[in-house]
Amino acid sequence: MLGLRPARAGAGRTDDFLLAGRTLTLPAFVVTLVSTWYGGVLGVGEYSYLHGLSNWIVLGAPYYVGTALFAWGFAERARRSETTTVPDLLHGAYGRAAGALGTFVVFVLSLPAAYFLMLGVILRRALGIGQAAAIVLAAGTCLVYLTARGFRGVVGTKGLQFALMYGGFLVLLPAAIVEVGGFGALAARLPPEALTATGGKSIGYIVAWYVIALQTLVEPTFYQRCFAARSPRVARTGLFVSIAFFALFDAMTTFTGLYARALLPDLPSAVDAYPALAERLLPAGLLGLFYAGMLATVLSTVDSFLFVGATTFGRDLVWRLTGGRADQVIWTRIGLVVATAASAALALAASSVVSLWYGFYSVGTAVLLAPLAGALFPALRPPGSFAATGMVLAGTATLATFAWGGGMIEPIYPGLAVSFLVHGAGLAFRRL
Repeated sequence: MLGLRPARAGAGRTDDFLLAGRTLTLPAFVVTLVSTWYGGVLGVGEYSYLHGLSNWIVLGAPYYVGTALFAWGFAERARRSETTTVPDLLHGAYGRAAGALGTFVVFVLSLPAAYFLMLGVILRRALGIGQAAAIVLAAGTCLVYLTARGFRGVVGTKGLQFALMYGGFLVLLPAAIVEVGGFGALAARLPPEALTATGGKSIGYIVAWYVIALQTLVEPTFYQRCFAARSPRVARTGLFVSIAFFALFDAMTTFTGLYARALLPDLPSAVDAYPALAERLLPAGLLGLFYAGMLATVLSTVDSFLFVGATTFGRDLVWRLTGGRADQVIWTRIGLVVATAASAALALAASSVVSLWYGFYSVGTAVLLAPLAGALFPALRPPGSFAATGMVLAGTATLATFAWGGGMIEPIYPGLAVSFLVHGAGLAFRRL
């Protein structure tokens, strides 16, 4: 397996295990970032099947903006910080309380529950096994190569995963076009709202996704890759190049979802849109290739997120609690087991990929955006007590709106409002 190739001498060192020795070149940076970022392929299929072209507007374009903002403002600063994790940044900028809160939030954000749910759907259809068995199979595979080689194991698998994720849709989308016809024939078989900018959703809901896309500014896997880049310039340039690949993949997946809706309008579950369309159109050999591409796409994100969660557990929790005495490599490997078990439990309790994203990212963005901006830009840095208080209150406000808001307001708005108010008060206090 690619992830199990012998590690170079010194691979036991913490920096090598956690960040591949900070040696990612531009091609490696782009391949690992793009393949990691698109593990939610069945969630994209769910949304494009139900809401049509608005998938590109809601789940695509906002993240191009967020990635560009990260590249312009955060990427080079993150690499120059010479830190290892997001909680490291918070701990260094604000102290123990904010660092501990960041550790908890980053660990939760890194749990790939939505992606385990997607693996269950793919393997259930491909192998005829239950979702629980599919999760165990996928988790075992990831644990083997991540435990053996750490972040090098993650990077080592990405080239093949990148090729398979694009190759799968390069097989399915042309087959759908041949079956249905071009855009005119497709449009005639779709409900009118599938071709609108909103897809039947409210403007408020769509705007909320543009705010949620600020999650890219707090995304642990973005920071991890910037920390691992060979230079600040590689980190910044790699993000801009990645946007072009994001747009290409979004075009392929959105139109494939539209063709699934046209050919299979009565699917009981929209999450099954891509697999069901492939089973309808592709012969056995090409169907196998498509399933390999789907699995590679999801696994590429599962292993990356699991490793972030494991690093957060091993370094930011155990290592700090022991005053720097714990072996980070050993405890990161233990963290892989903990993160896998927690993710599987969440996946078994959920039914919608998009709902999982919406909830996790709303809370995470509200809690982390302002303090991370302050950590990277000293002029925007309040005292540590204000940062920690703002994180607690922002998370509480977001969760409370989920519980009792009754759909009247998107939960991320009150969370961000509280965060920026407390953050602003801290900046005013610092200047007194």
